[in-house]
Amino acid sequence: MNDLKHLAIVMDGNRRWAKAKGFLAKLGYSQGVKTMQKLMEACVEEGISNLSLFAFSTENWNRPKDEIEFIFELLDRCLNEALEKFEKNNVRLRAIGDLTRLDQTLRDKIALVEETTKHCNGLCVNLAISYGAKDEIIRATRRVIEKGLEINEKNISENLDLPLDVDLMLRVGNAKRLSNFLLWQCAYAEIYFSETLFPGLTKREFKKIIKEYRKRERTFGR
Repeated sequence: MNDLKHLAIVMDGNRRWAKAKGFLAKLGYSQGVKTMQKLMEACVEEGISNLSLFAFSTENWNRPKDEIEFIFELLDRCLNEALEKFEKNNVRLRAIGDLTRLDQTLRDKIALVEETTKHCNGLCVNLAISYGAKDEIIRATRRVIEKGLEINEKNISENLDLPLDVDLMLRVGNAKRLSNFLLWQCAYAEIYFSETLFPGLTKREFKKIIKEYRKRERTFGR
């Protein structure tokens, strides 16, 4: 049975879920947060130590201004809740991505939650904000050069935002692509595509996906 230490999820389909139900797009994002919370609980139950969530991509900056503002308002509320609940439940938050593009107040809050929960050793939630895998690899390579190190796989890996290989990449939302998420870390990840739009992903389906992953044979090119 495959061990599942690091699960990455592309949380796609929030707007389409809302549109299909005749709701405003904002409700799709709000429902997506509730789904995200259920999946965190399921990860704890399944003994998964790292959960990486694609919250906002570098490409998402091209979306309408009011939509971007709502997403970050929602993130701010989620961070307030994280301050109250994460430490209590032994959950750590780690943010990855080009955070320099965020408002300073939001960056300070992210830093506060990271500092408050850094000692927690249960589930680690890696939240990708203003994140793009190509951008991450470029920034990692720059760090290697600035440190005067040789450009090789080991040094680039160690200077990524998240130097941790992915075991399972879950892509929901009826699209079969990685969408520039953790490309380096997913070099040998198993990939599961679900047609379910993210807000509609149930705990039952989620656990079924994990069960299917654990039955797969992983060869790593051998």
